[in-house]
Amino acid sequence: MVFLSVIGWSKSGKTTFIERLIPALRKRGMEVVTVKHHPEGGELDIPGKDTWRHRQAGAKG
Repeated sequence: MVFLSVIGWSKSGKTTFIERLIPALRKRGMEVVTVKHHPEGGELDIPGKDTWRHRQAGAKG
């Protein structure tokens, strides 16, 4: 099992990087799960938001 943390400033490209990383890892036979800090709570899979984009890229939620 491998853990990877992606951190950075707001609007620095973290989600775009993750969207590209997920399919590359899955292509190599890896199962990918993403965890996102969500301090306000609420709905997670809103179209266009980070968690939705992770799932669209192939991550399990």
